[in-house]
This record gives sequence, C-alpha cells and structure tokens, in this order.
Amino acid sequence: MNITEYIVNDFNPLTTQSTVKEALKLCKEFPITHIPVADNGLYIGCISQTDVFTIENKEELLKESLDIFDHFQMNNNESLLELLTIFADNDTNIIPAVVNQKYLGYIDLNDVLDVFSQTPFLNSEGFILVIEKNTKDYTMSEVSQIIESNKAIVLGCYESKRTNDKVEITLKISSQEINEIIQTFRRYNYTIITEHKDDIYLEELKNRSDYLQKFLNT
Repeated sequence: MNITEYIVNDFNPLTTQSTVKEALKLCKEFPITHIPVADNGLYIGCISQTDVFTIENKEELLKESLDIFDHFQMNNNESLLELLTIFADNDTNIIPAVVNQKYLGYIDLNDVLDVFSQTPFLNSEGFILVIEKNTKDYTMSEVSQIIESNKAIVLGCYESKRTNDKVEITLKISSQEINEIIQTFRRYNYTIITEHKDDIYLEELKNRSDYLQKFLNT
C-alpha cells in the first residue's frame, strides 16, 4: 500500500496550545474518533474524542492532558494487515501518517477497507473454510500442502482464533473439489468448523442418524 495515495488532509492537526473547546469543535465537524496533535509539524500524539468530552475545563490547553494521549501512527512501510491491526488495537477510525516524526495527514479506515475489499481474499470467487487443530500440532505449511495437494489455490489464510490448546484458521480457497479438501483435512486430524452442502461426511452422518431414528421408532 502506497501511503501517499491515501493520506487525507481535510483539517489541520491541533497543537498542544489548542484548547479543549477547539478539540470539541473539531469533533463535531469531523466524524473522527481521535484528534491528531502536532507542534511545528512534528507529531505529538492523538487525544481520543471520548477523553476530550471528559475534560471539564473547556478552556484548558491540550498540553495539560499529555498523559492521556495515544501514540499510534503509520509510517511508510506498513502492510494492509498491519494497518487493520492498528485500527483494531486502538479502536480508531483514523491513523496519523508520520514520516521522520513529521505529521503528513491521516489514513481513513474506510479507505483501507475499500482497498482490502479489492484483495483476492474478498474479491475472488472461492469458498470459505474454517478449520481447527491443536495448537502444538498445527503448521501453516501443512495447511498449504493439504490444499495444494488437492490442486486448489489458497486465496487467503489467517488465524481467526487462538487459545492455549486450539487454533482456528480461516481459509479462502479456489477449487471445484471442496469435499476432497475437507476430507483430507479430516485425515490430518483437523476439525471442520464451517458446514458445506457438498460435505459427504456430514451427509453420511445425517443419513445414519435418520436411519437410527427410524429403527428406534419401529
């Protein structure tokens, strides 16, 4: 992701000499969760809209609240997933763009989501498969090998949940043979979390259950 293509400069950052009143005004004018603060063009940090509303003295200078500033930022080498992590970790909808401590503007969450929506993981045809395995037995190389051995393509893969004992992996796969992939994962002791209509194993279990129920009712 090229940082220069997505930097927004629709307002100037506040400074440590700005008042809480000025910060509140900016919050009303722009739907932002955090307000960038920079002195002489150098990034100081962000103050959240929530914290601004808790300050009783509206004439107080922001420099009096430096201890509650947040200090997340984007440099010029973050990946798309790293950006999404920064957004999530800081519960924010903007990330200040900073190079050599110089404030350049900010990156908007909606712009990043638009870019992400065009990636093969979301934009290409394929099916989503969620699998689970013991953490100590799981390797990404094994997951890839299982998919590729069935002549399929991995469009995307990430750990969607992890505990001390289990890891859950969400996959986007391009293939016409979903059942073969599912059965291969089962042979390697993966639990299939998602349900698929072409899953022969589940269909057989259902048929056996129906037969047993009929037998018990006779």
